[in-house]
Amino acid sequence: MTLGYWNHNVHYHPLVLDAVPDGCRTALDVGCGEGLLVRKLARQAQSVTGVDCSGEMIRLARERSAGLGGVTFLEADFLDGASRGPLAAGAYDFVSAVAVVHHVEFEQAVKAMVCLLAPGGRLVIIGLARNRTPQDWIISGAGVPAARFNARRHGGKTDPDGMPARMPTVAWGEVRREARRLLPGSRFRRHLLWRYSLIWDKPVGGRNES
Repeated sequence: MTLGYWNHNVHYHPLVLDAVPDGCRTALDVGCGEGLLVRKLARQAQSVTGVDCSGEMIRLARERSAGLGGVTFLEADFLDGASRGPLAAGAYDFVSAVAVVHHVEFEQAVKAMVCLLAPGGRLVIIGLARNRTPQDWIISGAGVPAARFNARRHGGKTDPDGMPARMPTVAWGEVRREARRLLPGSRFRRHLLWRYSLIWDKPVGGRNES
């Protein structure tokens, strides 16, 4: 596989990159996989860390990012937090998580990322959710033509070998409600290609929570 490819997650990388604050010093990509987004973030942040619990994904990330300065990859579970893992609490001006949160319990994941985020920093989540209501199914159906068009334009949908996959269990409405509760003032938006974006700025006086 080439270092560049397209899938429904990669499609929303520009949204993530547009949200990186000016003058970002430290960025963290949670569930970095083989490091494609980390390599893109390295153009906008002074240093970027990619973390993934898959040893194979981290091996690929290091291999495909060889020679790129300011980039570090760690094989670790971000849920371990600063107390048990190698990631430092409050150390990152920007934290991203693309297609990661549905693999774990939503509240636990959000609280772990908030802990890692520096006061005044920004969190961006691109996630998946489950259809529950008739409206959910209608909106999801509307995404099929767009997905087919984009796949043809980019030469087909491709995922890195060994990338773990899991179907979401939390419904769209539940994600929105939990986001409002856990991340007051966050911006939630549902997108056409079966993804949502969640953007939140941590208050400057915000405490780190484990």
